[in-house]
Amino acid sequence: MIEVGAVTHRYGDRTVLRDVTVTLTEHRVGVIGANGSGKSTFARLLNGLVLPTSGSVTVDGLSTRGRSGAQVRRSVGFVFTDPDAQILMPTVAEDVAFGLRDLPASAVAERVAEALASFGLAGHADHPAHLLSGGQKQLLALCSVLVTEPKVLVCDEPTTLLDRRNTRRVLTLLSELPQRVVLVTHDLDAMLAMDRVLVFDDGRLVFDGLPADAVAFYVEISSR
Repeated sequence: MIEVGAVTHRYGDRTVLRDVTVTLTEHRVGVIGANGSGKSTFARLLNGLVLPTSGSVTVDGLSTRGRSGAQVRRSVGFVFTDPDAQILMPTVAEDVAFGLRDLPASAVAERVAEALASFGLAGHADHPAHLLSGGQKQLLALCSVLVTEPKVLVCDEPTTLLDRRNTRRVLTLLSELPQRVVLVTHDLDAMLAMDRVLVFDDGRLVFDGLPADAVAFYVEISSR
């Protein structure tokens, strides 16, 4: 369970989230809002990439602050909009192995091989990671996070830089994961497959409910 309690967040003098309180228990949660609405900051709060200026964020009772923050980050994986921002190692296999560096080498090799096969990247193990196509890079980013077996996956607009074919591929993959997923996106069709959708506007959580109702609300406020 992820609990966000009375969270306000500021970047300097700019307030980007205002008094947000929500508890997330569903398997698939969508987050939508205009650019600058605070939705990406909200996503980053969920695993401690961003700490609230005031209020609290806990995952299964563990605060994202202090000594428990590292445990939260192991439990909640994060996928960025631009996969180049999180691809760290020279080759595909090395990047997937990076998150497993505390395991024995034999176990790492086996886990990496299984993960690459499941994402259709087995033939690219020794390929330079940053020379992959855009869709392959996003698959690698997902693979490198999921190989660590997080309980929750937070994705911040993971299809923004992808063409339609790769967008559908990534969204299908996310829909089939056993992990709980929090998906931030501008893709309103993708929101209709969620269990619950949050709508942000001007730093506030302004709607929280069923997908079709949330999308209709967002379309209405966007047309004003």
